[in-house]
Amino acid sequence: MKSKIKVSIVGGSGYTGIELLRLLISHPNVIIDQITSRNDSGKLVSAIYPSLRGTLSNVFIDPAEANLKESELVFFATPNGIAMNYVQELLENGVKVIDLAADFRIKNVSIWEKWYGMKHQAAEELKKAVYGLPEVNRAAIKEAQLVANPGCYPTAIQLALAPLIKSNLINTETIIADAKSGISGAGKKTETQLLMSEASENFRAYGLTGHRHLPEIEENLQAITGQKKIKLTFVPHLLPMVRGIHATLYVDCIQDFDPLIIFNECYKDEPFIDILEPGSCPETKSVRGSNICRLSFYKIPDSNRLIILSVIDNLVKGAAGQAIQNMNIMMDWPENTGLDLLALHP
Repeated sequence: MKSKIKVSIVGGSGYTGIELLRLLISHPNVIIDQITSRNDSGKLVSAIYPSLRGTLSNVFIDPAEANLKESELVFFATPNGIAMNYVQELLENGVKVIDLAADFRIKNVSIWEKWYGMKHQAAEELKKAVYGLPEVNRAAIKEAQLVANPGCYPTAIQLALAPLIKSNLINTETIIADAKSGISGAGKKTETQLLMSEASENFRAYGLTGHRHLPEIEENLQAITGQKKIKLTFVPHLLPMVRGIHATLYVDCIQDFDPLIIFNECYKDEPFIDILEPGSCPETKSVRGSNICRLSFYKIPDSNRLIILSVIDNLVKGAAGQAIQNMNIMMDWPENTGLDLLALHP
């Protein structure tokens, strides 16, 4: 077990990048090396993000000028399609990589290219990538050199479904996922519908014809079942708030069981899963700023229908916090190192 490592962040000026910095600054085993940004190259990171004044002296550098091979681990907090152009050289030089975008989340190259509208440039590296959902793939993550950090919606949804699918307790072809995200889930964009005056006091669905997270969720849930088909009806919504994911899952049970026993048994040793009493309604504010996923459920009387409720902070457990959780596993550090974060309230 190594005590301190140098890490770099490619794409450090977006919401996920700044969240990584906020968490890594307090991590006892990390030295922050290089932080890249094309738009803000040459500027002090703390000048762009005053919240970091007095804690970080780094200057953003252009990614073309970065020598990422000097780091022992590199986080990619970049748009989709960037990390795949870097990973071969980094892996060949023994650098560990955690990609917070979608380049390595889907193993089927043709499906990935269909949903992301570009040719995959690292098909061989894709074969080596491990899907970074610790509660499901911890053993593989520990041995991995390349980890695909899951999306925020997929994290909330899969954590709600994994215990039931593992135990073959539900119909896997009639799952409904009704999920909502705060505005920061769309990233740091200047799109009209994401402006505060447009998003405030508004609530809308999107992606009805298909969302890129759908094949990620279906493929990785299917990996849990083996060959059993997963069919998900997934409808995402935009909430008029900054942070948070709230996923409500509707499933049809194929046998009688006590959900509390199933969830508690599955997640009994998980440091970042909190199982509430049946019938409770977890709130997004209860996890804001933390790496916790809170889960609850409700069995509809005289019915085989079970409702599961799942909440996470999309920028922490849905992105940067989970990435650090994966780093801790890869480096054989205690999993909660740097992540003992209480939720912010109010």
